[in-house]
Amino acid sequence: MNTRNLLFLFLFIGYFNGNAQNKKNVLLTINSTPVYSSDFTKVFNKNLDLVVEESQKNVAGYLDLFIDYKLKITEAYAQELDKNKLYKKEFEKYKDQLAKKYIYDKRVVSKLVEEAYDRNLEEINAEHILVLSNLHDSPNDTLKAYNKIQEAHVKALKGENFTSLVLEYSEEPGAKKSKGKLGYFTAFEMLYPFENAAYNTTVGEISEISRTAFGYHILKINDRRKKKPKINVSHIMIFSNKDKKVEDPEERINELYAMIMQGESFEKIAKQFSEDKNTALKGGKLKTFGQGDLRVPKFENAAYSIKNEGEVIAPVQSAFGWHIIKLNKKFPIPSFEEQKDDIEKKVKGGARALIVSQSINDKIIKKYGFNEGESYISYFNNYVNDSILTRKWTYSSIPLTENKILFTIGDHDVTYADFAEYLRDNQKILKKYTNKESLLLDMYLRFKNETLENYFKERLEIENTEYTTILNDYRNGLLVYDVMNKNIWQIAKTDSIGLKNYYEKTKDNYKWKKRLDVDIYSSSDEITTKQVQTLLMRGEKLATIKKQINSDGKINIITKSDVFEISQSELPKGLKPIKGVSDIKLNDGFYVVVNIKEVIEPTLKEFDEVRGTVISDFQTDIEKKWMQSLRDKYEVKINNKSLKKLKKKLDN
Repeated sequence: MNTRNLLFLFLFIGYFNGNAQNKKNVLLTINSTPVYSSDFTKVFNKNLDLVVEESQKNVAGYLDLFIDYKLKITEAYAQELDKNKLYKKEFEKYKDQLAKKYIYDKRVVSKLVEEAYDRNLEEINAEHILVLSNLHDSPNDTLKAYNKIQEAHVKALKGENFTSLVLEYSEEPGAKKSKGKLGYFTAFEMLYPFENAAYNTTVGEISEISRTAFGYHILKINDRRKKKPKINVSHIMIFSNKDKKVEDPEERINELYAMIMQGESFEKIAKQFSEDKNTALKGGKLKTFGQGDLRVPKFENAAYSIKNEGEVIAPVQSAFGWHIIKLNKKFPIPSFEEQKDDIEKKVKGGARALIVSQSINDKIIKKYGFNEGESYISYFNNYVNDSILTRKWTYSSIPLTENKILFTIGDHDVTYADFAEYLRDNQKILKKYTNKESLLLDMYLRFKNETLENYFKERLEIENTEYTTILNDYRNGLLVYDVMNKNIWQIAKTDSIGLKNYYEKTKDNYKWKKRLDVDIYSSSDEITTKQVQTLLMRGEKLATIKKQINSDGKINIITKSDVFEISQSELPKGLKPIKGVSDIKLNDGFYVVVNIKEVIEPTLKEFDEVRGTVISDFQTDIEKKWMQSLRDKYEVKINNKSLKKLKKKLDN
């Protein structure tokens, strides 16, 4: 969904609300289907800030964008993309999420959010024993697993060595290697029942037995510690890909560190020499992070080892390269109010959602009424044979005389036949069951919960106009994504012949600018740079110059050798592309002299060098032609009277 989310930033919100509109407010028709002025007004006001072109920031200019969007929607329905299984699945998923916002029990959510915040203030170190037990196991298998964990639990409570018990009882994959050790964790990092057991147990004690989808657990709590606050650091980075470098990465990072220790500005050196270009422009500053956020342990551990703000530590190596790290700021732990919204999203999307779902069902029942009908278990035990355990059960219709009411929600009766059809349609997605009665119990609970929520969603779409509007917006956003993906993006990706032909026709657009093969010498001291310039004019080589200038363990000059386009930031502004030694230039606080060894005239870029750019341009070309085909396919008629009124109303 990341690509879709990016697309939605540029989509127009809203679709047909025409049935309730006055015919006089028709702005345009597409093959006689009306589109109303109110639709245009809503999207114009909502999306005007997203429009880049000044010519499109008025009604007349924006109208073409609006018509294009409507044509895409129309074509999506013409291609029956609304019937696509993946589309339906995605839409129903969003519909579920949206509906829950209108029925959540805020008291339940609030309690879970407060609990999670409190737990997030500390981390727990524990080790555990797991006895595997599938939630769908037979009663006998479940009892056998429970007896095993209980036996281990009793021994642990008596003080037997926990590591020995792990090796004897734990069925967790890799338990012998890990010895059950989990390290430190906090809220949301473990399954909720497991987390509950951990946080409800004091240090040095053994937890109660807990059950998750994996089986039965007991824990020994080794330590609790306060969670570290977030920090902000800057870094200077040199990548470790030695094969592609003239300079040795370790040697280069040590040179840069020496310059900082000599008093050079960290920010200036980061801007000039750091190979992390995303942060170099900001003086090496990274986004604020917490422990574990970056998933680069060596870097994080080094950053958190810095005690004082403004302190710089010696170079450290991570999996990506070498870093010099400076601590900018240590932040206090965020308050509850500051974290509330983020925690609430996790509560609604994680394991805690099961608790919330139960409160939702209770609320639906209270709102619409619910009555249990005839008991189903005896009938379905006989009606459904054991083939359902292998997902091969075939459904034959239940006789009318036997089709009793299971339950009633609001004004809707749910029957045995409804449940039988649900079993038939969902057996393929079942986990493996060995016991038919367990399967029926679980499936009935799922069926009941889904029926309750579906009834609520159906009523909500009738009763709540805000919900209906948001739902329509999302529905059409998905359709626009799918129709463009099918007709533009996938073609550009898969039509290799068309892509190559497009490159051949337009390859004059893909040229290297003039390039320079250079040695760049940078120093914070102008006199030193003049000395380098003099040595270069005498014909001295790079290695000789570095040895002479960087003497007595002091780094006075930094060098870089590569081939650059004349517009690249590595080259100082105003550099003349003439072979030989340049004038001295001031670049980001450093004095720079460049030895231009070769001037490479503009040449065509090979296809493989610009493949990504060509694909993007090819997509643009395909879209342009496709949109013209839609304009030709559908008759668009504009109501000039309505358009005139809109201009008068909105072009102020």
